Amino acid sequence: QVHVAESGGGLVQPGGSLRLSCEASGFIFDNLDMSWYRQAPGKERELLAEVDSVNGGTNYADSVKGRFTIARDDGWNTVALQMNSLKPDDTAVYICRADGRAIISGRVRRIVEWGQGTQVTVSS
Repeated sequence: QVHVAESGGGLVQPGGSLRLSCEASGFIFDNLDMSWYRQAPGKERELLAEVDSVNGGTNYADSVKGRFTIARDDGWNTVALQMNSLKPDDTAVYICRADGRAIISGRVRRIVEWGQGTQVTVSS
């Protein structure tokens, strides 16, 4: 029932741009926090950007600050990651995380769900 899916990954040249999208389904429509992570080969998963469901405040990792922008995309359950000035070091699997509430076995529970990830490759 609860599902998170990313889209928009692909191959891009250094200095180029790419826009990722994440859609969460099965959650109760209020109080849904969403964020973007990435994991490159041989490195730990890194939190890139997050947006708060209440006040809309955002936070960014130093590695992407000024280049990446996270924003709600149309619906309450979608979020986009606009990536500009991409570098080869940005190559990684980009993963969306949704933190909200869902009805599980007749109860409202907090649910944290991760997407499967979308590959971003920055190469000439």
